[in-house]
Amino acid sequence: MLFWKKETQLDRIKNKLEKAMRKDTAFSVFGASSHKYRVYEKLTVKELADWQAKNQVTLPEPYTQFLTKVGNGGAGPYYGIYSIEKATSYTDSGLTKKCVLHPGMTKEEWNRLTEPLINDEDISDLEYDAARERVLGGMLCIGTQGCEYDMYLVLEGKHRGKIVYTSDFYPDRPFFFVYEDNFLDWYERWLDEIILDYDIAWFGSRMPGDESALIQVYQNAPNEEIKSKALDGMFKFKKISRPTIDFLESVAEQRQNDRITAIQLICKTSVDAGRGYLLELLHSDRNEDLLHALQILNWYGKSVDLSEFIKVIVQSLDRVHDPETLRHVGYVLESSDAITLQNFAPFLCHTDSNIQTAAIYATRSCNDKSESWEIIQQMFMGGGKEVVKTTIQYWGMIPHEKLLPYYKAAWPEYKSNNNDDIM
Repeated sequence: MLFWKKETQLDRIKNKLEKAMRKDTAFSVFGASSHKYRVYEKLTVKELADWQAKNQVTLPEPYTQFLTKVGNGGAGPYYGIYSIEKATSYTDSGLTKKCVLHPGMTKEEWNRLTEPLINDEDISDLEYDAARERVLGGMLCIGTQGCEYDMYLVLEGKHRGKIVYTSDFYPDRPFFFVYEDNFLDWYERWLDEIILDYDIAWFGSRMPGDESALIQVYQNAPNEEIKSKALDGMFKFKKISRPTIDFLESVAEQRQNDRITAIQLICKTSVDAGRGYLLELLHSDRNEDLLHALQILNWYGKSVDLSEFIKVIVQSLDRVHDPETLRHVGYVLESSDAITLQNFAPFLCHTDSNIQTAAIYATRSCNDKSESWEIIQQMFMGGGKEVVKTTIQYWGMIPHEKLLPYYKAAWPEYKSNNNDDIM
């Protein structure tokens, strides 16, 4: 008689590690070149017991199963999972403390908790360390995402076993609890998304689930926040199926709150599919609609014929009144030769220095500078040496005799400040 062994989650994880390695042979997934989908030698039961006794902590079981059955760190989200030894060395807060963080922490709660870390300039080192321990206590640092971002495991309390993404301390930015309840579920999701060829930049920060699951969550959501998170979860898909595009089109038509997100998701898969929506946004009287359209075209339109959109954008330049919108105008138009000093003259000679700087950057590749020397002279007359120095930085020096006196006046200071490096 044959007995079939039921596949456990640990078995699945081991098999999926092999599949992920075969899927990503070039190690193109963020952090994969560091860990190469290899785990370290497993921790023995005695080594685990000794560590827990020494640190007076009982680790959550899903995490200990990984350490003793899969590997003592190695392959994992971002730059991988620390060994227990490295995790201990990177955790400088009290492991036995109560974790005070929780999912859904309000900005007000967070600001009260971190106020000494953010706003108290006179805080002593001892007081700072104590305040930091209140925030990070009761958690183990199990890995890093790079820069200021780390991954922690909650050791005690109601949320024991959950993963928390941390960063430096900023007002109104509570740390993020991932959606999964335990380490193994979070880890297996990471493998699944690699195998399914999802976009896993900032893995774990978006709602899990495939297209159908997220549509169902959206349709059954009890509030606007969950609807928004369900839509946001779809950004992990590199391409979206036709039925999902149909669903997003219905959202764009019927749900003003989610309209822009739905259009963005449609255009991520196909700018052509979202062409009508983009033209509608470009023709809108609302400045925010114009900016949204420009952002979407900048993000997803680089390999698409944008001539129809470019014509509308050039005709709409008189509606641009802020640096952010102007920057995105520049991003979209820069590869089309549609930017000239003539059509950017109102921005180049603007009294707002931020708009002027954005315009100077946007026109850096224009070929009509010498012919448009009068516009440049007007700029220099109105803005003085700072404007001249900014144009040198982005344009170099324009060879025209009428501009030479301005360059001569600004050159000594520019040369001193820029160490002779001319862009």
